[in-house]
Amino acid sequence: MSKATNTRLTILQKAFELIYIKGYQTTSIDEIIATTKVTKGAFYYHFKTKDDMGIAIIEEILKPTMLNDFIKPTENSQNPIDDFYNMISYLLLEDPFLDVKYGCPVGNLTQEMASWNTKFSEALAELVKQWKETIVNAIEKGQEKGLIRKDIVAEQVSLFILSGYWGIRNFGKLQNDKTAYGVYLQEFKRYLNDLK
Repeated sequence: MSKATNTRLTILQKAFELIYIKGYQTTSIDEIIATTKVTKGAFYYHFKTKDDMGIAIIEEILKPTMLNDFIKPTENSQNPIDDFYNMISYLLLEDPFLDVKYGCPVGNLTQEMASWNTKFSEALAELVKQWKETIVNAIEKGQEKGLIRKDIVAEQVSLFILSGYWGIRNFGKLQNDKTAYGVYLQEFKRYLNDLK
């Protein structure tokens, strides 16, 4: 990896950590520069604006993480009911990338940025669309195999799973506690079993 590539990756990783903890709008370029120990010139060599850096964080940090932790667990699902539960349980209780007190980085950026920045909105919408479509595909394959009832509407279930995850993630963030996750997971399992 070249020095320039390494510098760019360091900026993105450190900026992501700051933004995840503090929020996008309250994290300044000067703070990112101080944390990464790069010069302003180096920062602006890699990113024309803070928003360019923010989009790069979505594309190069969040997208690969979502692909690995949110999409792959159900992409080739043999048993979607179990895989949906295991995925959400892992995201809430075990994933080292996600911290209860800071919530979901994609959810945070969506709430903070999507309403006033079109580029952020489009990049975030693409991530969510990909996750939603993966869930829809897993449901439809499960229906073909007889694992999920034919009367279940895959689109509705996928929206319910996504909104439930983001909702309980925010509840945990608000309380800085994972206790609610256990209660949610019990009800989530019951919901999933009703799809059979």
